[in-house]
Amino acid sequence: MVDPSDVQNLVAGWWFDYDQGNFEAWPGYFTPDAHFSCRSDSGQAPYEEFIRADIAGRDQVLAWQIDHRRNSPYPLRHHGSDVHVTARRPGEADFRSYILVTQIVGGAVSNLSTGLCLGTAREDDDGSVRLADLRVVLDTTDSEVFTAATRRDLG
Repeated sequence: MVDPSDVQNLVAGWWFDYDQGNFEAWPGYFTPDAHFSCRSDSGQAPYEEFIRADIAGRDQVLAWQIDHRRNSPYPLRHHGSDVHVTARRPGEADFRSYILVTQIVGGAVSNLSTGLCLGTAREDDDGSVRLADLRVVLDTTDSEVFTAATRRDLG
């Protein structure tokens, strides 16, 4: 069974290496058949074309990620929080967490986005834990009282 701490370390390591643009480390984060998707919760963000992805295969995921990172701000920080395992199967674990994305504007920290990060971590043949599925849904819809909010498909 995949240990929850391995999942937490995997997700934290990915966001750190993503933000720093440590491209040479990125292949080690994904399984060969990895799936990655990203979108806004509304599907209508002004920058939807820039963030929208639904890609399968490590090489394709890496190509999209590298292009996306090279065209994003630096410094950029994805603060993954509340990473926890929601299901475990032999050799796999599903997880979810929040992310807070920040950048620096005018010398001060500026919140760029918040969102959900959902996925599956899988053990490789060598016992390494890698991302088999990573789905990011960025918050763009204005907040309102919970009971008035329409539940959105987040997965």
